[in-house]
Amino acid sequence: MTPASETSPGRIRLLMIDDDKKLCRLVGDYLSPLGFDVVAEHDGAAGAERAVTAADGWQAVILDVMLPSLDGFEVLRRIRKSSDIPVLMLTARGDETDRIVGLEVGADDYLPKTFSTRELLARLRAVLRRGTRASAGGAAAPMVEIVVGPLRVQPEARLALLSDQPLTLTPVEFDLLASLAKARGRVRSREALLDEIRDRNYEVFDRSIDVHISALRKKLGDDAKNPRFIRTLRSAGYMLTDPASA
Repeated sequence: MTPASETSPGRIRLLMIDDDKKLCRLVGDYLSPLGFDVVAEHDGAAGAERAVTAADGWQAVILDVMLPSLDGFEVLRRIRKSSDIPVLMLTARGDETDRIVGLEVGADDYLPKTFSTRELLARLRAVLRRGTRASAGGAAAPMVEIVVGPLRVQPEARLALLSDQPLTLTPVEFDLLASLAKARGRVRSREALLDEIRDRNYEVFDRSIDVHISALRKKLGDDAKNPRFIRTLRSAGYMLTDPASA
């Protein structure tokens, strides 16, 4: 396990928030030779505070649900208020309801504690790729902006603004919003959105698109019964529209 104060240049800095100290040591021992510096916090409140400390330079967070002082869902809510850092939820509670809650709050992926170390590594690498994909094109890449009423989406910069205010979106939420924005005014089927997310190595299941769309609507200030931006067309899919044209 890497000391909290130590920073290793060129390595991936990972925060693990889990009260199982033995598991934290095992994960740290496994990931260290693979280029990760793992720092552990064993308390929910302390982990939430540590996760949003910019000076620590975290590149991803592994987060347990069952924690002292704050549960993992509340920790994730606090993280998402100020950060879109990739978060992998790691928990013994693996039923569908918990997965949906975690995704709705803003988790990027969800892994039960019966995981293999190879699966953990694969999931971590996947969420890290999502978080860094925007920088792969370099600073010289042209800026393309999609404008839908007061909503502006810049896919290459991975930036979305509503009335000139930046939106804090998870990587999955941003990719869904960008996909809908590119097809603005046209319906995108639920199956097409699922296939697109799968193509980007997201771990998804049938209800996850609905969960992420619900989260997007909340962040856009939409009323699910009378949405301004993301309309549901029964048996067809979703469509992003300009509120002024509704």
